[in-house]
Amino acid sequence: MELNHLVAFNLTLIAAILSPGPAMLVALRKSMAQGRRAGILTGMGLGLMAASWTALALLGLESLFLLFPWAYAAMKILGALYLLWIAYNTWRSAKRPISEDPSQLARRSFLNGLSVNLANPKSVLFASAVLLVIFPNDLNLFEKGFIVLNHLCIELAFYTGFALLLSTKRSKSGYLLLKPIFDRVAALVLGALGIRLLLDRT
Repeated sequence: MELNHLVAFNLTLIAAILSPGPAMLVALRKSMAQGRRAGILTGMGLGLMAASWTALALLGLESLFLLFPWAYAAMKILGALYLLWIAYNTWRSAKRPISEDPSQLARRSFLNGLSVNLANPKSVLFASAVLLVIFPNDLNLFEKGFIVLNHLCIELAFYTGFALLLSTKRSKSGYLLLKPIFDRVAALVLGALGIRLLLDRT
């Protein structure tokens, strides 16, 4: 493994993080609605699960999915249903004020982030494709561990910066003002992503 391999992987990873999707929407909403701590903890959950998918890809989970397609289909259906459940709850609570204890909300944020990325088994296929294209196929265990750690650090740095940027008083007051609209748009996007995952034949 050479430095240019890692640079290419990181650039691809950053582009994937920045692309609109469930992780980005959840991180954005948590940071603006519930503050810095909740945003960072959500990002930690998202990052840990994303890095775990990369670790599983390096260990050959894609081959297991190819061997047992029903396992992949089951995970995909569960993931789609989870995204639809999040969309439903987001829509239902769009007009409700944020009245829960912030410490309670923050405690749930890590698990919420973890669950959102767990709900997307296509991540392991994406990771496998990227790893196959960028890295040589003779990686040793140390190099694989370094790639996973590097992935985790990139995710944590991005979501922490994201939370710090979006948890300002100005961002939060803007979100609260537009909460019904923002939450319903987020619910529609999450619902569409869930339906797309449910109907996707690949």
